[in-house]
Amino acid sequence: MAFIPFKTAAVLGAGIMGTQIAAHLANAGLQVLLMDLPASEGNKNSVVAGAFKKAKKLSPPILFTPEMAHRIELGNYHEHFARLSRVDWVIEAVVERLDIKQQLMTRLEQVVRPDAVISTNTSGLPIAQIAEGRSVDFRRRFLGTHFFNPPRYLKLLELIPMTETDPNVIKRMAWFGRNYLGKGVVVAKDTPNFIANRIGLFATFLGVHALTNDGYSIEEIDMLTGTLVGHPKSATFRTADLVGLDTLLHVAENIYPAIPQDEQRQMFKLPQLLRSLVETGSRGAKAGQGFYKKVGKEILSVNPKTFVYEVPRRLDLPGLENIVQLPKLIDRLRMLYKLPDRAGEFFRQTTLALLSYSACRLPEIADSPVDVDRAMRWGFGWQLGPFEMWDAIGFHQVLYDMQAANLTVPEWISEMAATGEGHFYRSQHGVPSNLLMAESVLGPMGEQIVEQADDEIHVPLIKTANNKIWENPEAALFDMGDGVVLYEFRSKGNTLSTTVVDGLQTVLDILTQTDQYRGLVIGNGSDHFCGGANLVEMGTAAQTGNWQLIADLLVKFQTLLQRIRYFHKPIVAAVQGRALGGGCELVMACPHVVAAAESYIGLVELSVGLIPGATGTTRMAKLAAQKALSGMAQHIQPFLNNAFQTVATATVAGSAYEAMELGFLPAHTHVVMNNDQRLYVAKEEVLCLDRVGYRPPARDSFWVLGQQGRAVLDHMAYTMQQGGFASEYDRFLAGRLAYVMTGGDLTAPSRVSEEYLLRLEQEVFLPLLQQQKTQERIMHLLKTKKPLRN
Repeated sequence: MAFIPFKTAAVLGAGIMGTQIAAHLANAGLQVLLMDLPASEGNKNSVVAGAFKKAKKLSPPILFTPEMAHRIELGNYHEHFARLSRVDWVIEAVVERLDIKQQLMTRLEQVVRPDAVISTNTSGLPIAQIAEGRSVDFRRRFLGTHFFNPPRYLKLLELIPMTETDPNVIKRMAWFGRNYLGKGVVVAKDTPNFIANRIGLFATFLGVHALTNDGYSIEEIDMLTGTLVGHPKSATFRTADLVGLDTLLHVAENIYPAIPQDEQRQMFKLPQLLRSLVETGSRGAKAGQGFYKKVGKEILSVNPKTFVYEVPRRLDLPGLENIVQLPKLIDRLRMLYKLPDRAGEFFRQTTLALLSYSACRLPEIADSPVDVDRAMRWGFGWQLGPFEMWDAIGFHQVLYDMQAANLTVPEWISEMAATGEGHFYRSQHGVPSNLLMAESVLGPMGEQIVEQADDEIHVPLIKTANNKIWENPEAALFDMGDGVVLYEFRSKGNTLSTTVVDGLQTVLDILTQTDQYRGLVIGNGSDHFCGGANLVEMGTAAQTGNWQLIADLLVKFQTLLQRIRYFHKPIVAAVQGRALGGGCELVMACPHVVAAAESYIGLVELSVGLIPGATGTTRMAKLAAQKALSGMAQHIQPFLNNAFQTVATATVAGSAYEAMELGFLPAHTHVVMNNDQRLYVAKEEVLCLDRVGYRPPARDSFWVLGQQGRAVLDHMAYTMQQGGFASEYDRFLAGRLAYVMTGGDLTAPSRVSEEYLLRLEQEVFLPLLQQQKTQERIMHLLKTKKPLRN
């Protein structure tokens, strides 16, 4: 069935969630009406205007670019309620009170279009009760749409239908949520806290009880529930502080009476510690203190007995140091599970309790383990969901230990064990392909296909022996099918090491030598596209004085990127996450780009005491000239000023759309809201370019402004220094950048070739690397992962 996308929407309630939902709908291209209560005096819109103004200052930003705020119209319920008759989709996101939501639904039914979809964003109230008393037609197009905070950045969208909700409404919402909002969509049941929060809160409360009952410290629990086990680095207590301890307490107080049949109901009865912290104003990050408190540069944690914030005591977790070093999550989980000391005991107890609880919640909250696993990965940022973790540790081992600990084992798990099956999933090259089910309330025994969308390409599925064409220790070339190949580099931090650069040259040679391949995608399945040049290699060469090696590497990288730019077959960069420094230059060299909306791209070389020396400075200067109405200096200068400021301040775009505005991505970039579709779209882009007869960009010369233009840029650098925005060395670096961008020693505006400016990049880059302050910046970044202003 073909669905019509929503073009207009209204969000009722300009609180924390409402404003951010409205912003993300605007990010997706919708025209949005954001409404709230009228002000009691003065401008009736002052309540909603104030809330939206505050939301626009949130960090990280809620909008892809500030300009997208113009897609949001503000209104109030008193003056503008009738405008709701014009929208395709109404989202109610008011305060979590059933009576208020029901009253709003009564008003809504009088004004909304007969084909409009109405949804409620709630994390705990029953969906069916919110729609009580409404007509059959209204209930047919009513459902819950549970966004996770912050809606722009968290992938999960839970759809919660009622029994009366039209199945086509659910299908349309799932389709729109995935393709237009970039969401991972899971259909949940109308039960308390739905799927992700029900399981996630239980996991959080396991940590809280371990703190008060089992003698583990806050820091120990966060160590054992963070990145070590594939969870976000905020782990248990930092996450609780971010959510708000008052919010956690409120949720616990609401869910406890709502789950009388839950065998682990007592876990949601939180200890007095949490209540006392909230009562004394320690409500988390928003109050400046919760479980943690920052004093100066020091992070203190609360003593659960005295409520005094103290310097963390040393971790008492023997045996953990070897496990932390293991690169693969599955290996860490298995070793931690077997560890006999305190760390292993904590992990076993909490993991067994979590897995038992997750299994017992089926089919109450969802029909399939797949839905639970996806909800936890997309909503809480876990690398593995509960049932995937169970498989990783070992199905029968976990089941035996669960029974030994007298934890509840649901019937459907026992039935699976009786069949001899030793896992929930069958996997194809690391990607779950089939779900093994048992004869129980979950359905007849057999295998169910784990649905994979046709418009997604996952790197593990193509990284097989049959698809591998070539590889070296840090990169490989894979056949994506239809004559399109993928260059995947997997160096540490996805940096552009010598091995990665040489590999890309080899791949271009392969494409030149055969007509078998129609084009190339450069991409990977990591969180981030590329961390830039390998500073370890560069810093080591600089410290040993091997300047000729660095000069040769620079020329080699420039030559490679120029070859990519003007290659005779289409090359498409498939970008996601961070693409910094040399990674940005690689993206800018590719004439065609498919970028995830959440792409953070920038030329950050000045922050390490260098200039973009591998075509980045040249491309920014050329783009400034191309944007101008003519080759006249007064037309070029404003665009050059903007480009200079962007590079001189090491600005990183906060989204793919901002990267296009800044010039890091071409204006014709295909932006995908759902990162899972990125490689598929990139492959289709290669095929499309090939079918129409590919022509690479022309090697046109362009205007640079010479000494007069450089004087303007030098004055900008002086102003930044005088204003305290740049150090003396920053100003010096900006001067060298200006020298290249304006053509070096040219005394007047002139047309130059790219090769002319590339030679200037080489001329400036190496002497900067020889500077003591540049070497200090590089070593400081490698040591602390933070830039140095010296």
